[in-house]
Amino acid sequence: MAHLFICPNCGTRSTATDRTSGFRTTPKGCAKCGFGFLFELLDDYYPAPDAAFFACDQQGKVIACGRGSFELTGLDDERVIGRPVSEVLGLEFDEGADAVQTVLEWGVRQLGKPVKVNAEGDLPAQATADLFPAYDDDGGLLLVLTPDK
Repeated sequence: MAHLFICPNCGTRSTATDRTSGFRTTPKGCAKCGFGFLFELLDDYYPAPDAAFFACDQQGKVIACGRGSFELTGLDDERVIGRPVSEVLGLEFDEGADAVQTVLEWGVRQLGKPVKVNAEGDLPAQATADLFPAYDDDGGLLLVLTPDK
């Protein structure tokens, strides 16, 4: 069975028959940009060209800002690593729900969630959030924000 993956750094999608590299148990890295790990997808996912990627650990803290993150928010790795993604991006989901915590707690995808993004020192903007849990032992999530037109 093929497993579908996406790189949080460059957005490249790939498939593989296993989740690890060769005989080792280390996670797969990106063959295109060399990023250290990929997120597994249940279904193929096509992010918008202007989407912003944020990889988070099992507590919801940013571990990497990927493709489009600086263009959307003006934030880079140095300013946000180790800080809670909801706080850094000022995420306000509709109906007061917290999709980040839902993904972390339940390990389920949250797709097409309307969200207001108010990154540090930036004007509020409407976006759509797609959140994917990490299915490995490390946990975490991938947050993909697509700005509304």
